[in-house]
Amino acid sequence: MCLRRSLAGLTFCACFLASYLMNKYVLSVLKFTYPTLFQGWQTLIGGLLLHVSWKLGWVEINSNSRSDVLMWLPASVLFVGIIYAGSRALSRLTIPVFLTLHNVAEVIIYGYQKCFRKEKTSPAKTCSAFLLLAAAGCLPFNDSQFDPDGYFWAIIHFFCVGAYKIRQKSQKPSVLSEIDQQYLNYIFSVVLLAFASHPTGDLSSVLEFPFLYFYRFHSSCCASGFLGFFLMLSTVKLQSTTAPGQCAAWIFFAKVITAGLSILLFDMILTRATVGCLLLGGLGEALLVFSEQKGS
Repeated sequence: MCLRRSLAGLTFCACFLASYLMNKYVLSVLKFTYPTLFQGWQTLIGGLLLHVSWKLGWVEINSNSRSDVLMWLPASVLFVGIIYAGSRALSRLTIPVFLTLHNVAEVIIYGYQKCFRKEKTSPAKTCSAFLLLAAAGCLPFNDSQFDPDGYFWAIIHFFCVGAYKIRQKSQKPSVLSEIDQQYLNYIFSVVLLAFASHPTGDLSSVLEFPFLYFYRFHSSCCASGFLGFFLMLSTVKLQSTTAPGQCAAWIFFAKVITAGLSILLFDMILTRATVGCLLLGGLGEALLVFSEQKGS
């Protein structure tokens, strides 16, 4: 059982690392900044692979009830906001900065639980929320590669992530499994992003993309689609086989190795102030992991 959990954690870390690095490569190095098309492609591949897996009996999908689908629809809208804003932000921000800002979603969840649900929280979780917020709040003033558009989309991204997780938790116990939810997210995302590709100008602008007919671009986009699907599956597997505290620890470890390796692979100017903000955010997430393991 321990070996099985470790294998699930290591698989998740590998998928997380590969998915983030590949997306960053396509968005920043190749500069394919057409989020409706890029995210539409990824969700299309994910939806098709999930559908094939269902037909082959590898996964179980039970989302035939119209009422369940309609109840989940607001969460699917938030999911589109997550991937669209995340794509826009990641194309302009470095991975360590993006992940630090992404963690503010945990502060939103903490605030909701504290103010609206009146839940009791441990001092470690409270301290974690303040450190995560402080790290993200200080970054814009100490980031030598500051990009206002990148931070703007990162704010929308973490608000959508926080709202999505709150919506997900508020519907438990739910008849929709994690796979059911993701299947509906894929379907809704493909439809919405396909319709949005023309009004946003992505459909017409993509014809001017310099690498449109290059094998390197095609292979990278295919890899990003498959890696996104495997990341989703490995995340579901990790959550189902490990306790919340252990799951949080694996996610934290994946973020650390991804952020560290990205510094070596992509251009990032590190100053003492920037490093201090990133370390502060890391400390905040480490405290969050500690509080989860204590079961608070």
